[in-house]
Amino acid sequence: MKKIELFEKHGFKDSNFSNYLVHESEYMKVINFNFKAGQTLPVHSHDLEGELTLTILEGEGEFLAADGASMPAHVGDVLISEISEPHGVKAKTDLRVLVMITPPI
Repeated sequence: MKKIELFEKHGFKDSNFSNYLVHESEYMKVINFNFKAGQTLPVHSHDLEGELTLTILEGEGEFLAADGASMPAHVGDVLISEISEPHGVKAKTDLRVLVMITPPI
């Protein structure tokens, strides 16, 4: 078992969103993305089979889709999708997102 104090380990960058590989194994990959207000992870997809979850740990933003649609993203919200489905994130306030990918890419 291991414990990671994520908020102390990984901070924000002024120039662009930042990411931190929290954990990787043959079963899953966990990444923390931090966004300053206004920063965006553009809509993208992966040509792979698998699923991903995006969990809002702190702040407010939007989950983005390929068709231009968006869904509000608040603390405690979890987005679940196929990894091949286009997805993105936009921060309204400073935003911390925990992403889990299974199987890992």
